[in-house]
Amino acid sequence: MSVTPGLHAAAAVPVYPAAPRLQVVDLDREVCAISRSTVQAAVEVLAGTRPVQQLARRLDERCLAALQHRAALTRRVASGTSPTAGRLHRNPTVRSVRACRVSEDVYEASAVVADELRVRAVALRLERSRQVWRVTVLEIG
Repeated sequence: MSVTPGLHAAAAVPVYPAAPRLQVVDLDREVCAISRSTVQAAVEVLAGTRPVQQLARRLDERCLAALQHRAALTRRVASGTSPTAGRLHRNPTVRSVRACRVSEDVYEASAVVADELRVRAVALRLERSRQVWRVTVLEIG
């Protein structure tokens, strides 16, 4: 390897700048995207079209158990005599998501979900640990 006269050998090695840290706007978008996909999946669990275990990495244990319990209750109601009960949570669509930063590693978000019968609100709290966002509170109206 030849070095141009007057330059040190170290100058020939390319130097790459450090990766920039995520800005707050990027972080807000990331949290909204995670919230949207988590809410969509949770409502699909209630509809019976998605297994609850698919959310095991995203929800903490308490939220996962509560969602599983509510899905079982929804299935039991759907098998009853009500004509509309079988259509609960069918074809859900997340219409909007809003997130609010509580601290550096905590966000609270809300979502509006529409299905065949109604429009409902969903609230969730996301906490970051070891660079992974987990939902610690999930309330589906």
